[in-house]
Amino acid sequence: MINYILDGKNIVECDDMLKWSAWFEKVDRRVAKTEKNDIRVSTVFLGVDHSFGGDVPLLFETMIFGGEHDGDQWRYTTWEDAEKGHLEACSLAGLEHSVLSKEE
Repeated sequence: MINYILDGKNIVECDDMLKWSAWFEKVDRRVAKTEKNDIRVSTVFLGVDHSFGGDVPLLFETMIFGGEHDGDQWRYTTWEDAEKGHLEACSLAGLEHSVLSKEE
């Protein structure tokens, strides 16, 4: 199994499990988070391919928590696609969001 780390917004394969786990433990993997009232949209870097044998690795995930779309999720290959998907999920969830934020 190949794991992945980030160098800025760039994805880097990492076949050293100790290096990967040390990186994974301390890094902020959040791409963006948007929250209003009881609805939250979160987009993160997964560090592990979630394509389950697909042609391209799926390394980022957006999820909606709360509201009508609670539990909806999407996965992406690149940071840029994840940012775009985050904004689309915010729109779907009814959250006005024009600026990406990593803040808590």
